[in-house]
Amino acid sequence: LDDANVERFCTLLADMVAETGTRFLVVTHHHLTMARMDRLYGVTMQERGVSRLLSVDLGAAVEMVEAVAAE
Repeated sequence: LDDANVERFCTLLADMVAETGTRFLVVTHHHLTMARMDRLYGVTMQERGVSRLLSVDLGAAVEMVEAVAAE
């Protein structure tokens, strides 16, 4: 999707979550889509044959950055 349609898609998801409480699993590499999500999951392979699952709570990450910036 182009950036304008990504924005519409993310707004639609946010509206559906607010209205219904539904949770969505979105698979994407698009940076704008990832920026609008509450949590990111990723799989990385630091050494051959060993995968590692990563999870980032974006709300908590923003709070950490703001706390460090306030110091």
